[in-house]
Amino acid sequence: MPNGTAPSATAAVAAIEPGVVVEPAPVVAVDKPRLWNLNFYLLWQGQLVSALGDAVYAIALGFWVLNKTGSTVIMGTLMAASSLPRVAIAPFAGVLVDRADRKWMLVAMDMVRGLAVVLVGVAAFTGLIEVWMVLVAGIIIGIASAFFNPAVSSTMPDIVPRGSIVQANSAFAMLQTGSGVLGNAAGGFLFQLLGAPLMFLANGISYLVAAVASVPIRVPKVRHEAAEFRFFRDLKTGLAFVWQYRGIRYMVLTAAALNFFAVIGITLFLPLFQRTPGLGSSGYGIVMAALTGGMFAGFLFTSARKIAYRIRFRIFYACGLFSMACAALMPAWLIVPVMVALAAAFGATNAVVNSFLSATMATAVPQNLRGKVFSFIGTIAGGLTPLAFAAGGALAEVLPLRPLIAATFVVTLFCFAPLALSRPTRALINYDPDADTLEEIR
Repeated sequence: MPNGTAPSATAAVAAIEPGVVVEPAPVVAVDKPRLWNLNFYLLWQGQLVSALGDAVYAIALGFWVLNKTGSTVIMGTLMAASSLPRVAIAPFAGVLVDRADRKWMLVAMDMVRGLAVVLVGVAAFTGLIEVWMVLVAGIIIGIASAFFNPAVSSTMPDIVPRGSIVQANSAFAMLQTGSGVLGNAAGGFLFQLLGAPLMFLANGISYLVAAVASVPIRVPKVRHEAAEFRFFRDLKTGLAFVWQYRGIRYMVLTAAALNFFAVIGITLFLPLFQRTPGLGSSGYGIVMAALTGGMFAGFLFTSARKIAYRIRFRIFYACGLFSMACAALMPAWLIVPVMVALAAAFGATNAVVNSFLSATMATAVPQNLRGKVFSFIGTIAGGLTPLAFAAGGALAEVLPLRPLIAATFVVTLFCFAPLALSRPTRALINYDPDADTLEEIR
């Protein structure tokens, strides 16, 4: 992208709303040139502990609810209880994240989640636990996560070198992926060995450990040049920032479409395996493990290797097309070794796409807008997911599964392909914070 002397990020943000100046605060320079400085390490290892606890808790919760009620409907309701508040209040939470001390926001939200789950564990130990208690805890966890997630995303670019944002995002993605693998592998065994009460307590304690680990982290404070805090003005500013830059706008809307159709396809793999002789649950587990392992490998690659800004879009685009093509081909050959290879390739290339996208958003969004902008992006990109679950289940009742799954991923290919024609989108993925301006993605 040309370097030039286009208007600065400050001028661009100030133009969002006539008469209202919302300037990005100066970004505090990072003293340590290494990715794994003390601040990043403390944040990473704290989240490792809580992510492992989450993975184990999800397994324990599912088994406990089924043992207690025998109802998959109740189990699904409890799982949704933590996700719906996160989507619904995320944009409003992001506004407060930008105005709060982000370190103490991280500490407070981990403490809230930890105490909620510890109380569930204590109730389970004493025999007083009821389904409504778990439901309330799930809602509290979801609300706290709506504040916690944008706080983490906003903090990371300020505690690692700017050139290492891709590696930092990949390190966190590996943490989540690896925790999911270990949790799913060990969760059933631990439920039999320890029981739900101990597993609930372990997850609650993991949040409290993460909260304590975050206390020593030094996070640069966000300085706002705007005189006073006006909630709805800040809310409007975050949405306006997302909408005024075509590179971000196109990418977010494309992500919403991709997530909708991909979630339908991925959800329908389970009934496909169940209904196909010779595959079954064991085949499904093997293929999903290959997909997760591929994602881990992709995140490991992007965390270990720095890739020049000027070629990132080419890699991003090639990986995006290849990943969706692999997913579309999986229903064509219902042979476990073939599906394993395609699933691993899909996971690895999809991880590269997500790593580049997360990193470029972290560097392109000004420091004092990150919380609300990331929250809006998450809500827009993931807001159709509950509808995708419902649509997938309904379509599976009237259409054959194999062509239906293939069709959903073919649609994602058609949604993704036009990005090559968008100059602002190419500029967004190739965005170099040291050489380019936000005008490149307008």
